[in-house]
Amino acid sequence: MRPVSLLLFAAVCLTCANRVPKPAVEHVTVFRSGPEGYPSIRIPSVVVTKSGAVLAFAEGRMKPSDHAENDIILKRSTDGGRTWGELQVIAEDGRNCLNNPQAVVLPAGRVLLMYQVFPEHVHSVRMGDSIRPASPGYEGPDVQRSYLIWSDDEGRTWSEPRDVTRQVKRPDASALAGGPGIGIVLRRGPHKGRIVMPFNETVYPGEGREPKDRIFHVYAAFSDDGGRTWRCGHPVPHDQDLPGQAGWGNEVQVVERIDGSILLNSRSYRGAKLRKTAVSDDGGETWSPLKDDPQLPEPECMGSIFRYSDPLDGEPSRILFSSPASQSARTLGTIRLSYDEGETWPVSRILVPNGGSFAYSCLTRLPDGAIGCLYETDHYGRIVFARIPLAWLVP
Repeated sequence: MRPVSLLLFAAVCLTCANRVPKPAVEHVTVFRSGPEGYPSIRIPSVVVTKSGAVLAFAEGRMKPSDHAENDIILKRSTDGGRTWGELQVIAEDGRNCLNNPQAVVLPAGRVLLMYQVFPEHVHSVRMGDSIRPASPGYEGPDVQRSYLIWSDDEGRTWSEPRDVTRQVKRPDASALAGGPGIGIVLRRGPHKGRIVMPFNETVYPGEGREPKDRIFHVYAAFSDDGGRTWRCGHPVPHDQDLPGQAGWGNEVQVVERIDGSILLNSRSYRGAKLRKTAVSDDGGETWSPLKDDPQLPEPECMGSIFRYSDPLDGEPSRILFSSPASQSARTLGTIRLSYDEGETWPVSRILVPNGGSFAYSCLTRLPDGAIGCLYETDHYGRIVFARIPLAWLVP
């Protein structure tokens, strides 16, 4: 072959390579509001068990409201999220309201799930004439409580609920919310093996009890004995103490960094519509002040942060983040990737484009290395599981 022909052949090959489509993302409906017995299904959480089963949790609601006799429901997948089993009700309490499923898989294989329960007549905030704000403290008819259940058989069956309210809730909090999403188990440093569950709490600092009077604190609760006992860390300092900052944190997730610190990533409340972050160097006991991350715009919505790969496993450090990347609406669902422990996010791709709804989401890693993202869409009409080849995000 003459030199000119070789050059032409190379040019054609390069052009063809550039036209090779990225691997396709598979989107599978897991929960659909209405047909499965719940007019509304919201608040996704997803984990992968030791054997590779994918567990998708959510709130099953009897009407489109945060306070609607909610149950905690589950579906399982044994083929990497391509198909899903029957809906299971794993926690319910009559007319009371169950919220905020937050799961974690322990190294030995046990799956823990925390959730909160509001009595039927109270919530974190006044809702119309019939629902009043919950009372602070631990006892009484208006107190919200937190429970823990677990499964030792990959989510097929679950324990009876155990009340852990006094261990994860501060006495001056009217309400608390785990995650929602997932907890983590630390792999490094003096707190190796610690289970960390992030929370936000509702506080009414003055006499008023209306929505405008409340503020939020974010913090972590943790266990050093496999989930038998828990204690609260300190609230993250208010970001109003930093120049240019405003508002509070709200729904929150955490990830362990390779230096052993914990990075907290929170929804904003009454501030700039940017994600808020803080760092703990002592296993979640204390935190740096919250600060806005200008790289991560949001419309005030829960988001997910997740370690995809770890040098402890012989892989590069990669942390993922998912959220609606719009400051005006819950749309533009975006997956981001950081190589420097969440300091910067140089890689991003749109999973659900502008115009398609994308609200709460939860990330995981599947046994074949694909990224899993369980997310709300169709204006809360469906919760969908996306199987995302890593090559779709990083060619």
